[in-house]
Amino acid sequence: MKPGDVLHLTRAASPQFARPIFFRLIKVRKDLYTYDGWTWLDGYQLDEKGDASARREVYVLKAGIKLLHLPHAPQLRACLRWQSADLGGRSLLLWTTG
Repeated sequence: MKPGDVLHLTRAASPQFARPIFFRLIKVRKDLYTYDGWTWLDGYQLDEKGDASARREVYVLKAGIKLLHLPHAPQLRACLRWQSADLGGRSLLLWTTG
């Protein structure tokens, strides 16, 4: 992983991502203590347009991180779709790749 990479963070990366997010990496934190297999990441959560919506620091399981091989903005917007899924009367918005 390198700065600028787009990551798809789901429950596999951490229980906090019950609702998956896309995350643009700024840096992998090496100055903070972690358990084996886990890491701290600095970056931006991306909105449905592919724009940075919030700066975040997240603690994730390395094996659960999905690195997306997508072009950087503005081409990123064309590769990501916002879809809704019906879950028995409850709707859920999901990111999917084009």
